[in-house]
Amino acid sequence: MSNDPLHGIPLQRIVKELEDKFGWEHLGYLIPINCFTKNPSLNSSLKFLRKTEWARKKVEALYIERIVNAQK
Repeated sequence: MSNDPLHGIPLQRIVKELEDKFGWEHLGYLIPINCFTKNPSLNSSLKFLRKTEWARKKVEALYIERIVNAQK
């Protein structure tokens, strides 16, 4: 068993769960990147996050903090 809390969780699910929980506006406040603040969509966010490691790391950290740890 992996110690990585994100093991087996696709990026699409991470972004969708964060968007469901916070909405694009609040997500853009928590992580102020254009894919969340300017005409946000799941597809545009995934495209950006897949090629921008620093932004993906911020999204993954928020997911762990607010979704994964909240379930414990």
